[in-house]
Amino acid sequence: MKKQTKLLAVVAVIVFLFSPLVVFELTNSQNTAPPSFSHCGPIRVACVGDSITAKSGYPSDLQALLGANYTVGNFGSSGSTVSLNSWKPYMNQTEFQNAEDFQPDIVIIMLGTNDDLMGLHQYNESFEDDYSELITSFQQTQNNPEVLIANSPPIFSNNTDLSPAYLTNIIIPKTQDLANRMNLPLIDVYSAFGNQSDCFIDGVHPDSQGASIIASEVYDSLDSIYSLNQTS
Repeated sequence: MKKQTKLLAVVAVIVFLFSPLVVFELTNSQNTAPPSFSHCGPIRVACVGDSITAKSGYPSDLQALLGANYTVGNFGSSGSTVSLNSWKPYMNQTEFQNAEDFQPDIVIIMLGTNDDLMGLHQYNESFEDDYSELITSFQQTQNNPEVLIANSPPIFSNNTDLSPAYLTNIIIPKTQDLANRMNLPLIDVYSAFGNQSDCFIDGVHPDSQGASIIASEVYDSLDSIYSLNQTS
């Protein structure tokens, strides 16, 4: 009798552990948020980039989407580049140091538009290595933040020294290749705009509607990875 009771108990435990509901719950419990989100206080999100980050307002829109459990910092530096050979590498700017001092849990990097300038095409071979150096610097900060990179929005204007074709054919593929090589999530801001040229002030800088599109794309990417509605 005792043997039968023990056998039934073992069977019951096995059935419980391998039932679809329990497997689903165990799987879900592992996908709520990375360990770096476990500290007390709001989760800190650093938005890194050039003037598209600094002036579009997308970090403010992202803050509104994420809510009170998050603190979003805008660390955009107008005119800055990935390239370390340019006149304004992002890594040489005060915004870069400020972003690291912010001790972010998540870093969103959206750079590359200014690397499209004609005078910087000669440095395109080092684009991925320079970008990798920037990313690694953030990854080595105290919080070991999660880093996501976003490709740049489309360029719709030919009235500047920026080439829509160069961005599409060189900068975007190199950004995507880097994301794959470093196993980083890629936020596809470029494709989010499609042909919506009316969302840009001058063909390069997004207006308020464009900023909202960027913020929504960033939020959706974060939500798909970290299940934000389960993060506390």
